Amino acid sequence: MQGTEVHLAADAVAWEQLEPGIRRKILGYNAAMMMTLVEFKRGAVGALHSHPHTQMAFVQSGLFDVTIDGDTRRLKAGDGYLIPSGQVHGVVALEDGVLVDVFTPMREDFVAS
Repeated sequence: MQGTEVHLAADAVAWEQLEPGIRRKILGYNAAMMMTLVEFKRGAVGALHSHPHTQMAFVQSGLFDVTIDGDTRRLKAGDGYLIPSGQVHGVVALEDGVLVDVFTPMREDFVAS
């Protein structure tokens, strides 16, 4: 598996369009961890899903309804959340915003070609 440099320059990484109103860039990773930026346009929905990775997120900007294991909370810039492995979770962007997601272990499915 290939990792990334130790210094992470967001401007050096291209955005990847995921769904209408949602795009992502992978800032860096190694076998143990991965950090991404996920940009949401107002009204975009990160559908409920689960994965075996533990995930933490920081709300860099915007306002989101975040659901984890059936519990929904409204989070704003400066807030964060932790998703234990296997928990069903998703978000709704109430305004344009960006989440900084960190996964452990890294998401191999994000870099598979």
